[in-house]
Amino acid sequence: MAFLLLLVMLTACAATPQDLSSKMFTFPEETETANVRLTTSGQMFNAVTVCLRSITDLSRAHTLFSLATPSSDNGFLIFKGATDDIIEVNVMNTGAGFRGQDYKLNTWHPICSTWDSESGLAQLWLDGKPSIRKFTGGSNITNPIVILGQEQDSYGGKFDHRQSFVGMITDVHMWDHTLSSCEIQRYVDDRNFSPGNVLNWRALEFQTTGRVLIENKQLPCY
Repeated sequence: MAFLLLLVMLTACAATPQDLSSKMFTFPEETETANVRLTTSGQMFNAVTVCLRSITDLSRAHTLFSLATPSSDNGFLIFKGATDDIIEVNVMNTGAGFRGQDYKLNTWHPICSTWDSESGLAQLWLDGKPSIRKFTGGSNITNPIVILGQEQDSYGGKFDHRQSFVGMITDVHMWDHTLSSCEIQRYVDDRNFSPGNVLNWRALEFQTTGRVLIENKQLPCY
């Protein structure tokens, strides 16, 4: 029985989409192996919005969302830098650092980022507060591999434990267009928002590797 439980914990695959509305992924330790690979509903995008909620006590640099393509390991990357107030968004290996972010440890944060190839502009929202818009450029995103828990330094791999995520992640959604500020606020408030049409936490196809737990959300008591 213990062996079977370990096997499930080390490699679990949702071959059909699962509703994780009441769940979260827990990454309990620093490793260069533990990750969750998410299956996207499409293979080419000229615009992107990604939203998620996360909590960690890491003060070092760490990944929050890693999308790689065959030509760009940082096809669309949300990355918390080592500097306290900077969160980076990388598009096709070109990064923009967003300063003045009130990223507190041991606190749940809703984080969203948008980008579109027409303008080449990226933007970040932390706790519902928008950053300025910054130019990253970038062409269409094709054949993506999406990983949670690790930062891809090659297409689908080459993980570094010093960039890994330790903590919990939930409510991951991705759209193939840029959401408006009002739509992002509805996500932040968890109030009647349209789920992602590329990644949908309520119908998610995924595969876990290593010590990643699927646990019930820790909701506040009233």
